[in-house]
Amino acid sequence: MARFYLTTAIDYVNSRPHLGTAYEKVTADVIARYRRLCGFSTHFLMGNDEHSQNVYQRALELGLEPRAYCDQMEQVFRDVWAKLAVSFDDFIRTTEERHRVAVTTLVQRIADAGDLYEGEYEGWYCVSCEAFKPDKDLVDGNCSIHQTRPEWIKEKNHFFRLSKYRDRLLQHYEANPTFLQPDARRNEMLRLLEGGLEDISVSRTGQSWGIPLPSDPSSVVYVWFDALINYIAAVGYGTDDERFRKWWPADLHVVGKDITRFHAVVWPAMLMSAGLALPRRVFGHGWVNWQGQRMSKSLGTSVDPLDAADRLGPDPLRLYLVKEIAYGHDGDFTWERFEERYNADLANNFGNLVNRVAVMAHKYRGGRLAPVPGATPQLADRAADVVRRYQAAMDEYQLHIGMAAAFDLIDATNEFITRSEPWVLARTPDRRAELDQALFEMAEAVRIAAILLWPVMPASCTEILRRMGQVGPISEIRFDRDTAWAGGERQIVKGPPLWPRIEAPGAVAAARGGVTASTGAGDTMTDETEPAAAPRVSFDDFMRIELRVAKVLAAEPIPKSKKLLKVTVDTGSGERTIVAGIARSYTPETLIGRSVVIVANLETAKLMGVESNGMMLAATDPDGRPVLLTLDDPAAAPPGSRVR
Repeated sequence: MARFYLTTAIDYVNSRPHLGTAYEKVTADVIARYRRLCGFSTHFLMGNDEHSQNVYQRALELGLEPRAYCDQMEQVFRDVWAKLAVSFDDFIRTTEERHRVAVTTLVQRIADAGDLYEGEYEGWYCVSCEAFKPDKDLVDGNCSIHQTRPEWIKEKNHFFRLSKYRDRLLQHYEANPTFLQPDARRNEMLRLLEGGLEDISVSRTGQSWGIPLPSDPSSVVYVWFDALINYIAAVGYGTDDERFRKWWPADLHVVGKDITRFHAVVWPAMLMSAGLALPRRVFGHGWVNWQGQRMSKSLGTSVDPLDAADRLGPDPLRLYLVKEIAYGHDGDFTWERFEERYNADLANNFGNLVNRVAVMAHKYRGGRLAPVPGATPQLADRAADVVRRYQAAMDEYQLHIGMAAAFDLIDATNEFITRSEPWVLARTPDRRAELDQALFEMAEAVRIAAILLWPVMPASCTEILRRMGQVGPISEIRFDRDTAWAGGERQIVKGPPLWPRIEAPGAVAAARGGVTASTGAGDTMTDETEPAAAPRVSFDDFMRIELRVAKVLAAEPIPKSKKLLKVTVDTGSGERTIVAGIARSYTPETLIGRSVVIVANLETAKLMGVESNGMMLAATDPDGRPVLLTLDDPAAAPPGSRVR
């Protein structure tokens, strides 16, 4: 079986993890889960960096011994990662004996290679970064990352001959174009290497919190030199040769862009000096910003990941982080955006689709579905294309593109429901086979989409697979086999909403009895299920819905849709496009010039590939056909007039 060794940066434990820290762990977990799904024997390593002076100072502030403080913080970090469903296989701490042995062994090998020497360091040192800072890396005299002024220090140190490995590193980059990704990080490191390297300090004097330097027990190994060695310590370097041969080199180091230099220049040079293989790839991800600023504990711009997970659930948070932030680039987190995407992607889209399929399966076929022998599935080719694009993206760590591909299948399934109109097929006895095939295809497409999204939303997608009739434990699912279009009878299971919608402008309009909001997605609300009693709402809730008069300027059919029209309206403050499911009652030319009522503050939705910015309100006649709500006297209420 092929193996895959994946690591993240280990974390300082001077405070709780923030959402930016969680972003790295969640994205790495998605990669690990995907590799397991593909059948790889996967080893996913995380851990804590405990020999930091920041950690030592924090322990003293709390009146604790450093090791006792680190023991407490290990549980704090483990609790956060458990809440976020991060499935690491090993969790290393730099105070462990296996790490001490690995550090001592590697430092001695580097010394034996003639790459350590004594000297004196004088310069800037950022305590928050735990890193030495040359003048060129400062902005107005401050650390560019933490925006604080570094300390000027002068001390006797042991130095590593980093400059010796500049040419070998350049050769490695040239021979291995994907060694460092994304390209922006690679270009930064190439410029650094081309400009020349300076030797770096590998020890600190006058400190007892750390691992003693083998040749000088009065000094401890510098925290960054110490920390990098965790990647080989965890797989047996210096303690278990057979285990080390099995897992090293690492297939992927996932780290933040601010520490790429340590992982893509210093760490490879250390390994070259010791005669060890280099990791196959380093990925430097971007930052999660809060209101335009980097999320940082020291800057006071952090969000607690437990707060975010408690707000809407761990799976929605994981989806937001992976889908909304282009992997390798910076992204922004706000509570408003998080809630918007929850409603749009989950409550209104995927969750609604799962519910529609289950409800129709039980209403029309008692939950038991099977394909029609000899029928050609309409969604099978689309699903195969999505799987291909998803796999290509995930193999290259383009996680956001993989998620977009998965949601393409969800969108295609919603469009298929709109085209096939199962509720119409159910009223026509001689179209029974068509209904059987349509219901099965919907369930099969949802099953495949759930597998694609499982690495990101493991708990939710496990439940969706159960509802769609997937047999067997999730651990037995394999990507190549189980994302192929399948046949066979299956039992669909109904359940409560996976992601209840957060009440927002527009939600009330969709629930009003006797009037349907005509967006093309109106089938979700009325056509294929029995109308439910509309819940009562407060006057204040109702007033949040902005109903306005609009005049139809143009209309045209939407290709491949029997129900949808693309309508351009004048809202009094500009023009906008609305996709309306009214083609069974109105031809485009009969709409032009009409004054209609629209929901003006509804979230944007994409239907059949067209972006819709609002709803046209309609009643339904006894045959279920839409009847637009229009004005008796359009001249008395021009476009933009408020409807109350």
